Amino acid sequence: MSDTKRILVGKIVAPQGIRGEVRVQSFAQNTTDFRKLHILSDGFNDGDFQFVRIVPNSNVIIAKIKGVDDRNTAETLRGMELFIMRDTLPDLKSDEYYQADLIGFDVIRDGKKIGIVDCFQNYGAGDIIELDNGDMVSFIGATVDMNKKQVVVR
Repeated sequence: MSDTKRILVGKIVAPQGIRGEVRVQSFAQNTTDFRKLHILSDGFNDGDFQFVRIVPNSNVIIAKIKGVDDRNTAETLRGMELFIMRDTLPDLKSDEYYQADLIGFDVIRDGKKIGIVDCFQNYGAGDIIELDNGDMVSFIGATVDMNKKQVVVR
């Protein structure tokens, strides 16, 4: 992610039903956070989403978006990424971080650099670090050194 002012929080994966609702894959820690987040996206309604209704269901949200009233319109949103502005996130404790803060960090395994954090993925079994060289490694059990700008993985 080159634009560190915007944080990816979700992606519209499919329409839901015939009344314009959509299924949103959430990357937020708590799916109910979508109720209070100011969501932005490229290519829709000048980039400003207004959620009328949100029904959390595991890490997928069923959402009704203002101005989307039928399945055909909802279908045009498939694949659309949803963002929030970095400066709207709450402050963290000294030992906490956002994954977006780790983009560009060196990834170390067995004392050797294996790549640089390019982005994070989650296909349902836990967070995965995607490296700049295309490799992917599990983030589970990793340790982060904010001072050295390193993520040490198993």
